Amino acid sequence: MERGAWKSNTGFILAAIGSAVGLGNIWRFSYLCHKNGGGSFLVPYFIALLAAGIPILILEFAIGHKMRASAPKAMYTVHKEWEWLGWWPVLFVMFGIDLYYSVVIAWCALYVVFSAQGFWGVFPWEPDAAAFFTQQFLGKVDGGDVFHPGAIRWPILATTAGIWAILWVICIRRIDKGVEVACKIFMPVLVLLTVLLVIWGLTLDGAMEGVRQYLYPDFSKLAEAQVWRDAFGQIFFSLSIGFGIMIAYASYLPPKTDLVRSAIITALADCGYSIFAGFAVFSVLGYMAFTQNVPFQDVVTAGPGLCFVVYPEAISSLPGPRALFGLAFFTTLALAGITSAVSIFEAFVSAVVDKFGWRRSRVVTTSAVLGFLGSVIFTTRSGDMWLDIVDHFLNAYGLILVGLLECLLIVWYYRIDRLHFHLSDASEGGYPKAWDIWWEWSVKFAAPTALVFVLAWSAIDDLRTPYEGYPVQALLIVGLGWLVCTFLAAGVFSVSAKHMPNNSLDL
Repeated sequence: MERGAWKSNTGFILAAIGSAVGLGNIWRFSYLCHKNGGGSFLVPYFIALLAAGIPILILEFAIGHKMRASAPKAMYTVHKEWEWLGWWPVLFVMFGIDLYYSVVIAWCALYVVFSAQGFWGVFPWEPDAAAFFTQQFLGKVDGGDVFHPGAIRWPILATTAGIWAILWVICIRRIDKGVEVACKIFMPVLVLLTVLLVIWGLTLDGAMEGVRQYLYPDFSKLAEAQVWRDAFGQIFFSLSIGFGIMIAYASYLPPKTDLVRSAIITALADCGYSIFAGFAVFSVLGYMAFTQNVPFQDVVTAGPGLCFVVYPEAISSLPGPRALFGLAFFTTLALAGITSAVSIFEAFVSAVVDKFGWRRSRVVTTSAVLGFLGSVIFTTRSGDMWLDIVDHFLNAYGLILVGLLECLLIVWYYRIDRLHFHLSDASEGGYPKAWDIWWEWSVKFAAPTALVFVLAWSAIDDLRTPYEGYPVQALLIVGLGWLVCTFLAAGVFSVSAKHMPNNSLDL
């Protein structure tokens, strides 16, 4: 009763899509597509989707559904010595990714307020959006220092507290009355706002040049290893693979569910949204290049700079109801962030409830308070630097390692034929032999090979040149230290006094 269950498969799929669709679909995919050959980037992108994305997503759905458990309990059921592999991802995504993700959502919420001020006069970020974001908003007057975070930015902290309160309200109501209801509301609104932004953007002068730059194929890029690394990395991160989320979500499903169909719908919806949202981003960038009479490359940037500098500059120069466009854009970002943050929160809560049998309300409240306190460091003057370092290490190393170990443990140790049978039995029907061969080949060989490649490439890059020019000491203490601390915490959770009962299905 404490765990709850999905009321419908539609609610589950919307929640899974909500977890997959996040801020990276809007500000990261479009930039990677443009940087790596435009339309030709979609070739390695869809190869990555078929070779690693969908197969591993099916794997996580299958293991969560079969074991009826969150990631730690599912891994314990596979082998009692591997429980830590379930705890590690839910710990570093909850007390890592969700800590700074909530702060970025707070940035979006504050920019919603700034956009609304445009109805009554000038926007707060005018006339210099870059200076406003870095100096007035983030408070980086002196450039910042990782080891001297500086003063807290109180408006950001207060808004972050509000974001954690929203996550608390959603998660405390269990999966059916909280997460499912929220996703059924938020996801249609998110799609509607994105459609509005795309249509609006395509009507602007210069928009078609932006779209051309976005999708124009440069097939020579396919010979570069970096393009393939970016494609596999984006698929992996975007689908929430390795977070422990999809294992937890699948555990709430009824016994008879077509897991393969659900995984394919989730993956295609996530990828489709990324491609579609790119039209909203690049149509506006094309408009900026047109109105400023500058080369297109001069207005293209990645990450937060795209959303909090370039887009505000564009909004300031838009014809018509500029404030309404700003409201739609930043509300879209905020909703995309909340649906992803909720899924991370839920994965951790379900893991603790499964492990210790504590009351869900107590776990949710305690986790929300600890999460907010952990977010404080990211609301300081140097918070964006902490965010950048922690995000890099958790994504480039933590999630990749978890995904690789999942493939090795579940596929090679547990024996994949047991999951073949479960997938077929759960869907009340079998699958073509060709499908079985594709899935087994992907999770046994293609996905692990790709993940080793991405992991090795990241390590080589960081050894050659310190990430983003940060001091090596900062990278080791903040980035690597975050991974090591959560890994040690996973070990503590795994060997704690109250062990999980082994209630696996036909081991």
